[in-house]
Amino acid sequence: MSLVGKPAPAVNLWGADKKPLDLASLKGSKVVIAFFPGAFTGVCEKELCALRDSMSEFNGLNAKVIGVSVDSPFANAGFAAKNGLGFPLYSDYSRDTVRAWGVVWNNLAGLPGYDVANRSVFVLDADGVVTWEWVAPNPGVEPDYAAIKAALA
Repeated sequence: MSLVGKPAPAVNLWGADKKPLDLASLKGSKVVIAFFPGAFTGVCEKELCALRDSMSEFNGLNAKVIGVSVDSPFANAGFAAKNGLGFPLYSDYSRDTVRAWGVVWNNLAGLPGYDVANRSVFVLDADGVVTWEWVAPNPGVEPDYAAIKAALA
């Protein structure tokens, strides 16, 4: 189910400050939402550091970046600090958001009930409409970073 052309689904996300994210607060800017399976894992670290290293380009395109995982807000805060991420990470510990966005990956690593966010990226326009999406065929695949930037241009 593609979300392209539709308003972004509601989110139930919490920041390290224990405050919820209201997507409406991001209107007026383009937004890159990067869902990732887990903090402190190899591919996730590569992906989020690649996004970090592109922040000047994202800023030049009037785009904000947020990361989302099912990890706790505290784990996400530690992961962001360890990697010097210049954008916020949000927790979907209830898994409501990954289900609403259609990006839940069930039983990660063969662990029954360990449902996480599949690696995926969505671009929202300044009005909060999804204009581009990419969902990994499996959580070990990184996105095409040039395609994300092209979707913002």
